[in-house]
Amino acid sequence: MRRLPDERARLDHAKTRLDRLELYRHPVRIGGVRVFVSRAFFRLPGMRGYRGYALWRTIVVRDADASDDLLTHELCHVWQAQHRRLAQIAAWARYPYRQNPFEREARAAVESTRPSS
Repeated sequence: MRRLPDERARLDHAKTRLDRLELYRHPVRIGGVRVFVSRAFFRLPGMRGYRGYALWRTIVVRDADASDDLLTHELCHVWQAQHRRLAQIAAWARYPYRQNPFEREARAAVESTRPSS
């Protein structure tokens, strides 16, 4: 695994997008959040369908050129964990991926903060 190039700038940009939303009481905190690039991680069983994955304060992406939308989506999961960690874990056990309310929220966050073309 290696660190994402321009990690701080890319996280700052994703945070700026999420800071426009009022999903939780406090804005997302990015201190201590790290972004790694690892193709091997996404070869693990159950991970092959993903391009990115958030593990509370760690984001893993498949490619160094991960989109701003992907980083914003994964940072939204970090934000969710900062406020509703147990509910987030329970949702993974309760819902299929597409119906998971935390996935829906992260997708909506990306859509509503995407710059206009």
